[in-house]
Amino acid sequence: MTAAPTPAAPVAVLGECVADAFVTPAPASTPPGAPAMGLEVLPGGGPANTAVALSRLGTPTRFLARLSADVFGRLFREHLETSGVDLGSTVAAPESSTLAVADLDADGRADYSFHAEGAADWQWTPRELADAAQSPVSCLHTGSLALVRPPGGAYVEELLADVRARATVSVDPNVRPLLVDPADYRARLPHWCAAADILRLSDDDLAHLRPGETPEAAADVFHGHGTRLVVVTLGADGVFASLDGKRLHVPAPQVTVVDTVGAGDSFMAGFLHALHRDGALGGRLDGLGTDGVETALRLGTRIAAAVCAVRGANPPWGHALAD
Repeated sequence: MTAAPTPAAPVAVLGECVADAFVTPAPASTPPGAPAMGLEVLPGGGPANTAVALSRLGTPTRFLARLSADVFGRLFREHLETSGVDLGSTVAAPESSTLAVADLDADGRADYSFHAEGAADWQWTPRELADAAQSPVSCLHTGSLALVRPPGGAYVEELLADVRARATVSVDPNVRPLLVDPADYRARLPHWCAAADILRLSDDDLAHLRPGETPEAAADVFHGHGTRLVVVTLGADGVFASLDGKRLHVPAPQVTVVDTVGAGDSFMAGFLHALHRDGALGGRLDGLGTDGVETALRLGTRIAAAVCAVRGANPPWGHALAD
């Protein structure tokens, strides 16, 4: 009798949860003439969005985070658990949650104002991280603010080198210039590339990190620092990728955009889901070719398009995707 194949280890996502607040019309109960606005609060945060989207697609997903016990933390926990994310490695944090108020432009692109000082997401200790990351994983995906904000960011960066010895490492810088000077990202980026097998950036990230450079030129720099696979999402222009210098471009599906909140995070979930499904994760991507990358890019753009068609970061479930 042939033994059943051993299931691939989960994908771990490390990083923050953010309460995304969207401005809405003032409540009907507002006194006439009184200045007021309403807020619709949805669970978000780049790493949390990726974890939710990965789990909904069917990838076993473990979230490594510090979750507050405040009202937003309870919202995050319910959202993650109902999406099937494993929260067994999270830390119960006494600090408050991070809040971001989203201002959408005419194209649905979001600009954020953050309320994040002293928040739970950034207070990692080395012992907390070691405990959270001890279980086997096929890939650790991290980035965004948790990788760069003190005091915990430096410890998260150190963790990458440890995890690299046993799993694929994926990094998404997700530059937030209102909270962290882009120069800080630029200073750390070579170290992240040395640890990362996969580096994903948006076109906005690229403009902050390598001003004036094309994706091709920037990819060559990142390859030189050690990253084998560089992915740059280009919004409506699709996505560019470079695997050891072999270039690919996949167009974006046509979609009526409601907003782009969580689109890049959900793209990364679709991309990693395809790689996990095809057995490409677990090491240095040695068995991955351009065909496998293209397949993953196409699924990523499909998931991102689905998220752009709805309000907020609300990724689809795998069983609901049309063939």
